Amino acid sequence: MKTKWLENRKFVWIIHVFIWGIILMLPFIFTSENDKLKDRDFLQFRYLDNTTNFLWVGVFYLNALFLLPRFFYNGKYVLYVAFQVLTFLFVMLLHRALFLYFVPQHHFIFVRSSQHNLIPFLFTVMVSTTYKVTYDRFKTDAEAAALQRERLKTELSFLRSQVSPHFLFNVLNNIVALVRLKSAELEPTVIRLSSLLQYMLYESDDEKVLLKNEVESLQDYIDLQKLRFSPNMNLQTFFDVKEEWHSIEPMLLIPFVENAFKHGNGLSENPEIRIELKESNGKLNFSVRNRYVANDNAKDKTSGIGLPNVKRRLSLLYPNRHILEIDDSAGWYHVDLKLTLQ
Repeated sequence: MKTKWLENRKFVWIIHVFIWGIILMLPFIFTSENDKLKDRDFLQFRYLDNTTNFLWVGVFYLNALFLLPRFFYNGKYVLYVAFQVLTFLFVMLLHRALFLYFVPQHHFIFVRSSQHNLIPFLFTVMVSTTYKVTYDRFKTDAEAAALQRERLKTELSFLRSQVSPHFLFNVLNNIVALVRLKSAELEPTVIRLSSLLQYMLYESDDEKVLLKNEVESLQDYIDLQKLRFSPNMNLQTFFDVKEEWHSIEPMLLIPFVENAFKHGNGLSENPEIRIELKESNGKLNFSVRNRYVANDNAKDKTSGIGLPNVKRRLSLLYPNRHILEIDDSAGWYHVDLKLTLQ
């Protein structure tokens, strides 16, 4: 955003005209009328010098727009210096014509005039080079930042595309189990699945979704998983969202819950899962705890997609605005996520 002005050429040229206008007017501003009237030669040489200043404008842009990009940037330093010498000689020829026009009563001496104009010429080239190098550096940084944003956007799209098939695979497994059991919960389960699919296929394509919608989809997912596992599993959930209008990356929280169900109901004698979500003043605290056995072999072919995926998404979407802590000690697997919402 800081380099947005680079894209507005009209604004850049207005700044240039304003600065050059001030520079060209300085001799008139600081010269009194008494000085002008006192010496006719002074007035003629003043007009000569101010008209010559317009030549420095040309030198400035010739160096910035042509000589530097064409020769200096390409390592052709000898040609660059040679063209600068030719430029100075050409400026002196124009200055001689101006000299003969403004002060015809004086004889033009090339060496003396060159000494008089060499410092302004070198100063103009130096300022022009500084301007061009600085401008190109800002422009390069802006283009690199834009390219990085596009790369991140592409990577996020790829990461999100991994979530949907993985998520759908596990939900369909739940439906298969209910069909085999001929459970009365099949119909409400299909309705929940329909709601989840609508969220997954349509709303999750948006860059952000309402926190309220994300929480509702999370609850639907938990309800579906509850039907799949044994009734002796101790499942505790607590959701407290005070500001539902906040937005969040879609399907950001489900992988943590999915991981808990996958590994929290395996070899443990007393399976237990605790899910807690609190939001207040734009701060989201999300905690998932589940009992687990260290040699749990409950992983399937799709394992490894969820958590590495969500960690990467968090680092890209919420840099310096999230804290993710994962602990697997004392028979518990604990995920604690603190998120600053926008």
